[in-house]
Amino acid sequence: MIKFYTKTNCLLCEEAKELLDMLNTDNIPVKEIDIYQSDTLLEKYQLIIPVIAYKDGEVYGNDINIENINNLLAG
Repeated sequence: MIKFYTKTNCLLCEEAKELLDMLNTDNIPVKEIDIYQSDTLLEKYQLIIPVIAYKDGEVYGNDINIENINNLLAG
């Protein structure tokens, strides 16, 4: 399962979600997680969202692009 950490009213998050949806050709389930639902998540991710986590890897913030998402999903 892919974990997609996000928050409301986040343009970068919306763009990242579109890229993820486009590149997730194996239809791996995606769980969207609002970081504001947990103080722990908010503390961990508030400065680097969006975050796409899969297996043992993460891609976040401005590093979210086609190449990095493909590498993450291939791992």
